[in-house]
Amino acid sequence: MMSDDGTEATDILSHVILPVADREDALATAAALEPYGPDRVTALHVVEKGDGVPDKTPVEQSEELATEAYAAVRTVFPDADDHTAYARDVVEEIFDAADEVGATAVVYRSRGGNRIVRFLSGDRSLKLVTEATIPVVALPREDTDG
Repeated sequence: MMSDDGTEATDILSHVILPVADREDALATAAALEPYGPDRVTALHVVEKGDGVPDKTPVEQSEELATEAYAAVRTVFPDADDHTAYARDVVEEIFDAADEVGATAVVYRSRGGNRIVRFLSGDRSLKLVTEATIPVVALPREDTDG
């Protein structure tokens, strides 16, 4: 397919990277993505590292969360790849990982939260959209809890 400027266009869903936090989040995000039929999915779990301070969770616990999340994604996308990354800046690492695996888009489902939670966490959804280096697709949320 050719784009308007004469260059070859890439299907935005040919290889998506799917950031997931835990089993529940991974299952909900994969289910929200399924109707759009991506060609290839790579699930990503970023282990958030402290910078001179203790990590939020022990690495072993974070890696176990990642394994459970990947298994949940594979219940929807059996051929999904996985990628675990370790970083202080989660959003920056999402784009670095996307580049590393050759993803065509970052696809995520907002985890919600009130304004205070979003402020304290740095509102990653806003950062994903404003710091994007590739297309970012926000999946709709069916629940109404935040």
